Amino acid sequence: MDAMDERHLREAAEILSETTRLAVLTGAGISAESGVPTFRGSGGFWQGRSAMELATPQAFQRDPEGVWEFYRFRITGLEDVQPNDGHRALVDLENRCERFWLITQNVDGLHQAAGSRNVIELHGSLAHARCRTCSYRCPSRDLPDQPVPACPQCGDRLRPAVVWFGESLPGPVLAEAEEAIGECQVMLVVGTSGVVEPAASFARWARSRGARVVEVNLESTPISEVADVSLFGPAGVVLPGLVELIA
Repeated sequence: MDAMDERHLREAAEILSETTRLAVLTGAGISAESGVPTFRGSGGFWQGRSAMELATPQAFQRDPEGVWEFYRFRITGLEDVQPNDGHRALVDLENRCERFWLITQNVDGLHQAAGSRNVIELHGSLAHARCRTCSYRCPSRDLPDQPVPACPQCGDRLRPAVVWFGESLPGPVLAEAEEAIGECQVMLVVGTSGVVEPAASFARWARSRGARVVEVNLESTPISEVADVSLFGPAGVVLPGLVELIA
């Protein structure tokens, strides 16, 4: 680590050490370090099909069996995936704060597996499925063994309990995130490209309400423009380094 990186790390640690109300926003980058595919960009294909095109209501209407095949692949693939040092460092930060919110764009449940308690899942969770029509919801591990699982209450199709491209975030989840943004003293942004709305605007909203912003990413993003400090490197390395300086 060069002198400039060390100075920025200490500056970020000082900001975090002074807060009692911390909001964290995480994206695919932190889970990628555990081996979870991001399915974004030029490599985002699964069996020759664009994974982003499969994650839409239109794809589910057109080819529900194919969409479920993709999501079963994703659910099964998480069985052997473990949280990394970045996930665990966020648990340490949560234990230091009077108020802590972890807003995540990820659907893999790794934050909870690491021990995080107050997790706001913006885009839902692969751990559950829900009915398209009624209120039925169940753990993904309890899905019936059908190519397209049927709802036992109303008979309609079950779908993964995630937010697909083109869908709005659930109102209660968005309200929780907005509460965090409005009340936090510092927002820590980790492993997100800063291009998927509305999460891409969270750092700007927090900054406009007087919060300080610390970014941890592999490279510069649009969030860098509003960050008080940007730290570039793997979350599994940078976050434990921050916690060590704060302790």
